[in-house]
Amino acid sequence: MAAAPRPAGRTTVALTGASGFIGSAVLTALAARGVRVRALVRRTRPADDGDLTPVRGDLADPAAPEALEELCAGAEVLLHLASRVGGPAEECEAVNDRGTAAVMAAATRAGIRRIVHLSTTAVYGEGPHAGIGVDGVPCAPCSEASRTRLLGERHALAAGALVLRPGLVTGPGDRWVVPALAELARRVPGRWEGGRPRLSVVDRADLARLITALALDAHTAAPGVHHASHPEPVRSGDLLDALAALGLLPAPDGPALPWDECRRLLAATPGRVSERQFAMVARDHWYRSEEIWRLAACPPGPGPLARLAEAAPWYRTALGVPA
Repeated sequence: MAAAPRPAGRTTVALTGASGFIGSAVLTALAARGVRVRALVRRTRPADDGDLTPVRGDLADPAAPEALEELCAGAEVLLHLASRVGGPAEECEAVNDRGTAAVMAAATRAGIRRIVHLSTTAVYGEGPHAGIGVDGVPCAPCSEASRTRLLGERHALAAGALVLRPGLVTGPGDRWVVPALAELARRVPGRWEGGRPRLSVVDRADLARLITALALDAHTAAPGVHHASHPEPVRSGDLLDALAALGLLPAPDGPALPWDECRRLLAATPGRVSERQFAMVARDHWYRSEEIWRLAACPPGPGPLARLAEAAPWYRTALGVPA
């Protein structure tokens, strides 16, 4: 039986990343629960904010500690969802490593005992990975963003945080997964490894529900690292078929392509997506995630393929696809 939600009307949540892809969905979910949110913002006040108090600050700013003290003072929960997902090493280190250390230190001084920190399965590196449990393979990040996010995890764990590693995240605001697939479907037409590889995917609204449940409800999830994709992995071929059915990319009607042929075709047609990034969506990258949904007493929902129709209008605009 699912645990009853804890009354949250007067709970105060400290939130970073409120205007980001995932953080904005979490902010909406928190507003629906009637909590007070204190959000770290660099410039603009986030939309759909409900009972929100903005705290002006920047994780990359050496003067951020003062803002972080204000952010955390009096809060019962910290949701650290801000991260740098690309860019030079120094910028990634400033936000993902030093910024995380600073916000965790502020939370510790403020006595916050419930902390959720957002990371990524990209810390494991290239793969392929099939049905991996938490740390079932050594972490071997391939980018500065992933390397520094792994460093950030250590600060969060030291503060007693629950660290979430989702895989691919889809939904309105997705600037990477579906746009990359749309490009790759044209550069490498066909079924990559026969469409059989399995991917860990989660819709951002479902991930936001999970984060909100972990923030506000009674649950048995202990501090530590947890995978946070939908429990059922998605076959790459099924994902391409679903997107094609919505008119978001060409139908993958070509032949089954072995990986070496996929690589050859990718190299023959230059584009934005690298071979390493291609491998993340064309080869097995599946991480067992059922435990966190059970521990959070949060139903995972019908899955990311079932959510694509809701996101299709946003993707059409983002991709420049006619309705």
